[in-house]
Amino acid sequence: RNIVRRMTQEVTSHLKRSIEQGKQFNIALAVKSNIITSGLKYSLATGNWGDQKKAMSSTAGVSQVLNRYTFASTLSHLRRTNTPVGRDGKLAKPRQLHNTHWGLVCPAETPEGQACGLVKNLSLMCSVSVGTSTEPIIEYMISRNMEVLEEYEPQRYPNATKIFLNGSWIGVHQDPKALVKDVQQLR
Repeated sequence: RNIVRRMTQEVTSHLKRSIEQGKQFNIALAVKSNIITSGLKYSLATGNWGDQKKAMSSTAGVSQVLNRYTFASTLSHLRRTNTPVGRDGKLAKPRQLHNTHWGLVCPAETPEGQACGLVKNLSLMCSVSVGTSTEPIIEYMISRNMEVLEEYEPQRYPNATKIFLNGSWIGVHQDPKALVKDVQQLR
């Protein structure tokens, strides 16, 4: 943002000078492309995201140079997560693995020193997926005789099996074994 602001200030100052001197305004001369190019090169090279002249106010650690020592170290670097907690604190809770991390975070690979436990790596078989719409799944379940939660009457079917989708109760079903078999065949 600061780089673009600096470039627009250069353009406005060039416009003011050309008005004061009575010259024709030429946008090609006013826009200096090297301002944005050099700013982006500096930010990507150092990891300090912001203006080079205001290095104290820039955000550090936004970009990193990819570790290419070995193939394994490259994969490890790409699967690294960083907990945004101060490194100098002696807090133990952010450094410990939680029960919900099972199968997602590697319990062994973490750096030594101040960042121990704050920098974690995704486990070997962990894969990150992009969120998708649940509507097709709900429509499939309804076509397989699932009763939607809003239409369910507990007095009529007291022993119905609850159906949860991504942690939300969406309906009930009378024959859960057949529904499970159908869903497993879809895989």
